[in-house]
Amino acid sequence: MFRLLRLFTGCAAILCLMACNGIFDDVYDDPVSEEVKPVEGELFIDASSWTAWYYVSFDSLQQYIEKGDTAGLIYAQTHFTPYTIELDSTGTGDATVQAPGIYTYWFDVFGKGMSNYQLRSYRTTKPQAEPAEWDIAFHRQNVRTNGATVLETNYTSFDELPASSAMFTGATFTGDEWSERDVWADSRKMLLGLMGCQGININKPLSSMLQFNFPPSYVLNNHIFLVKLKNGNMAAMQLVNYMNAAGQTCRLTINYKYPY
Repeated sequence: MFRLLRLFTGCAAILCLMACNGIFDDVYDDPVSEEVKPVEGELFIDASSWTAWYYVSFDSLQQYIEKGDTAGLIYAQTHFTPYTIELDSTGTGDATVQAPGIYTYWFDVFGKGMSNYQLRSYRTTKPQAEPAEWDIAFHRQNVRTNGATVLETNYTSFDELPASSAMFTGATFTGDEWSERDVWADSRKMLLGLMGCQGININKPLSSMLQFNFPPSYVLNNHIFLVKLKNGNMAAMQLVNYMNAAGQTCRLTINYKYPY
C-alpha cells in the first residue's frame, strides 16, 4: 500500500510539474492577454521556455538611458531574443569530460527523491549560441554570466543599499561553474523520471534567486545580488516576482541598478 501511495504521489507531482511549466498550457490555461508596464530599471523576462536562453546586456540598456530614448529602453527591457538550446545530437562523447551536450539523468521522483539520481546517457550537441554582447542570461530559474562574478547581499531594498559599491570592496564574489543537472532542457521522457539536462556553466548564487523544489514549487529569494562584470562595472539586481498576472511561473520581474 505504501509503495502504491508513493507511486501515486510521484505521478501526481510530475503531472503538476508539467502543467505548471507549460507543457499542458493549451489544456489547463485559457489564453491570457495582458499588458506589461515596466519602468526604467525593471526587466520583464518570459524565461519559461525549456529550450532557450535569454540574454541581457546592461551597457546596451544604458545606451537608451543616455540617449533619452525611454520608449526604446522599455522595449529592450521587455523583449528578448530566444537563443535555442540544441537538443539534436552531433554524436556520442565522453560524459566525464565537461563538454557541451545533453546529459540525460534519471531522478528517483517515485522513491528517495531528487537527491537520488543516475546519469543514463550523454550526447554531444553544438555549443550554446550567444549574442555578440551580453552580461547575464536566463533559462527558467537558471542564470549564467559572461565572465562576471556575483555576490549575494543581505539587502532586500534598493533604498537600503549603500550608495556606492565601494562598500563591498574585499567581499568574495563567485564566478560561474559547470553544471550538468540543473538546466532542464529535454522533458520528453519526464514521465519516466528522465530529464535531458544541458551541460553548461551557470552561476549558482544568481540561480538561487529562484529555487525550484520537488514536489513542484518555487521559492523566491528577494536579496539584492551584485554582479561584477568583466568590464569592471557593477550591476545590482533583485528578483521581485516570478509569476505574471495569470499565475504562470518563470515570468521574471527583476529590478536593477546599472552602473552601481
